[in-house]
Amino acid sequence: MTKVYTIASGKGGTGKTMTTVNLGTSLAMLGKRTIVLDADIGMANLGLVLGLEKSKITLHEVLAGKADISQAVYELPTGLKVVPSGISLQGFQNADPDRLQFVMSKLVADADFILIDAPAGISKDGVIPLAIADEVLLVVNPELSSMADAVKTKVLTEMVGGAIGGIILNRASAEKTELTAQKIGDIMGVQVLEVIPEDPSVRRAAAFKTPVVVKYPDSSAAIAYRRLAGKIAGSKNVEMLQASGKREGFIDRLARSLFKGV
Repeated sequence: MTKVYTIASGKGGTGKTMTTVNLGTSLAMLGKRTIVLDADIGMANLGLVLGLEKSKITLHEVLAGKADISQAVYELPTGLKVVPSGISLQGFQNADPDRLQFVMSKLVADADFILIDAPAGISKDGVIPLAIADEVLLVVNPELSSMADAVKTKVLTEMVGGAIGGIILNRASAEKTELTAQKIGDIMGVQVLEVIPEDPSVRRAAAFKTPVVVKYPDSSAAIAYRRLAGKIAGSKNVEMLQASGKREGFIDRLARSLFKGV
C-alpha cells in the first residue's frame, strides 16, 4: 500500500526541499519504491538541487495537459524517481494546479512511498498537498518565527481534513538539542520524529547537486536522514499507521478533493 507524505513548512528557507530529497533518497536506498514530486509549481527547487533543471518535460507540461505524467518521471542512480516542476514563468502560467489530483492517482500504483515537496507558506496551490497526503510532515527550524508559521500550516492542514504526522526539526544546533526538540513538540502539540543537526556537509553536497546521504554518508545530517527513513519505513511506523486505519485512505481523500473540493 502506497504511503503519501507531504513535506511542508510554514515559511521558505527551512530546508524543506533538502529534507524531501534526502529522505526520499534514503528510502530508495532501503529498497523502497520512492517518488518525490515538486508541487511548488511557482518556485520550483527540487529539480535544481538534483541537476534536473534542463528536463524538457516537467510537472508544468503535465499540469498544462501537454504531456503524460510518465514522461515527467526521472529515475536517478540511487533508484529514487523524481517528478520536477519547471523553472520558467511561462510554464507556471500554463500549469493548472487542479490537475495535481489526477497526477497523483496515476503515481500511487508504482510506489511504496510518495513524498510531495509542498509550497512554503499558505497559498491555494499548497492546500491540495496538505489535504490528500496520508500524513503531513512539518519541517521546522529551532526559532520562533519558523515555529509560528508551522503552527499556521498545522491549523490549515487540520482545517482541510489532513493529518499531521510529526515534526522534522532541521538545522538544530548541538547545544541543548534534546531540550529544544522537547519544547517544540510540547508547544506545537506534535511529536518530533527526528532532529537533523546543522551540518555544512548539506550545503557542500548541494553544490554538487547530490544528496548529502550519497555525497557524505558519514556526516551527522546524513545519519539523521537515514534514521528518519528507517522510522518511516520500519515496522513500528507501519503499526502506527495501521492503528489509525479508521481515517480515510489516500484514494478516499483523493476522490473527495476531486469531486467535492478541498
